[in-house]
Amino acid sequence: MRRIIYDMASSLDGFIADGAGSLSWLFAVDGGDQPDASLIPADAGVLVEGATTYEWLLAESDLLAHPERWREFHGDRPTFVFTSRELPRPAGADIRFVAGPVSDVLPRIREAAGHRDVWVVGGGDVAGQFFDADALDQIAVSVAPVTLGGGAPVLPRRIESDRLSLRSAEQVGAFARLVYDIAPAGGRSARSAPTGGVVREGPR
Repeated sequence: MRRIIYDMASSLDGFIADGAGSLSWLFAVDGGDQPDASLIPADAGVLVEGATTYEWLLAESDLLAHPERWREFHGDRPTFVFTSRELPRPAGADIRFVAGPVSDVLPRIREAAGHRDVWVVGGGDVAGQFFDADALDQIAVSVAPVTLGGGAPVLPRRIESDRLSLRSAEQVGAFARLVYDIAPAGGRSARSAPTGGVVREGPR
């Protein structure tokens, strides 16, 4: 079954970007600039980003001047960017700018993904809109040994414990990797059956 997964790195105090909207704090962590393969959704056929995340990536990697760098992270996968403004596009990148409610765009996203997963890269508000549409199946957080004291939160929504089931917790290098399945609204069982809250300890 294809899933919609919100998978990101977070500081210990729950922020994905600092007060300036930067992810440079993450790249300073051992393994943060080139994450372990196990921290990347293996079967993602489509990526989804908000305008803030997209614009930060453009600026950080100078993608308009060096469009070949787009594929270093995105590959040839279609990337949907939620925005209400016109934004530039790196040459040759498969970027699909969309606007409006997530529920209206979901059919296009699912069609593009085919039988593969959809990876919501960021930001937290975009992921929150997928949750509001009852379309988010899993949250995966790679917690870094950093505190930021403020910034963009992981997910600016209140989600009660009856909606979340711990699938796994493990150490991956410097990161604590937490994966939660999300139960659909109105039901307590998760879409994908959890593995019983398995807690695994990775290499030290």
